[in-house]
Amino acid sequence: MAVNFEDLLNAGVHFGHLKRKWNPAMAPYIFMEKGGIHIIDLHKTAAKLEEAAAAIKQIAKSGRKILFVATKKQAKEIVAEKVKAINMPYVTERWSGGMLTNFPTVRKAVKKMTTIDKMATDGTFDQLSKREKLQINRQREKLEKNLGSIADLTRVPAALFVVDVTKEKIAVKEAKRLHIPVFAMVDTNSNPNDVDFVIPANDDAAKSISIVLDVITGAIAEGVAERKVDTPEKDNAKGADNKHGKVRKTRARKGGDDAKAEDAKADAENTEDSNN
Repeated sequence: MAVNFEDLLNAGVHFGHLKRKWNPAMAPYIFMEKGGIHIIDLHKTAAKLEEAAAAIKQIAKSGRKILFVATKKQAKEIVAEKVKAINMPYVTERWSGGMLTNFPTVRKAVKKMTTIDKMATDGTFDQLSKREKLQINRQREKLEKNLGSIADLTRVPAALFVVDVTKEKIAVKEAKRLHIPVFAMVDTNSNPNDVDFVIPANDDAAKSISIVLDVITGAIAEGVAERKVDTPEKDNAKGADNKHGKVRKTRARKGGDDAKAEDAKADAENTEDSNN
């Protein structure tokens, strides 16, 4: 998906933090300082955003999941809306420690939530007191809030997309420990060294977050669409190979039967000659 320089400029993607709050590791991505505020080099932002979009598209095309993490107020609704549209998991409330490194425990919590849902439909709830129902409902609400859309995540995600690596440092740390590639919007006050695909950008403004997510989610949607097109073609090719394989086997078997028939005929002739 193409990145428009003017769109990035109009969205305020270039506005960094105050100079006194900067992280020196972000120096390669800073264009200048103006009024005590660092200005991000949008040419580098555009290039890095295109690079990240191309890489994340391939992950989506392979059929694997990308987990989005954005718990800061400005990003919650934007991420939930855009990521839900492409059917990818996201965390917009609190990152629970061990969500990646202790994934089996997370799956147990999901299973517990599923069990509660089943109780509500199979008549088990009708046999409980009001107090017990209230306690179980509160437990269900808590699980829903903490797990959210990762309830359908059956295995560790193939990649992580983060808005604000400083705020989501625990999530980034867990991903690095498991060698999961991290894509992230990195502002001038953050450390880009733990991020595999750095997108230097303003991670505080809603417009900036929105435009970057538009590019990333658009790339994922393209990857998923291409996978749907490629899969039937592969299935057809596989079916054709199987068909050709059967034909070759049939021909080989037929050839073998013909050879056996010829050998039997030759033996019969030899026997007849001997008798004569």
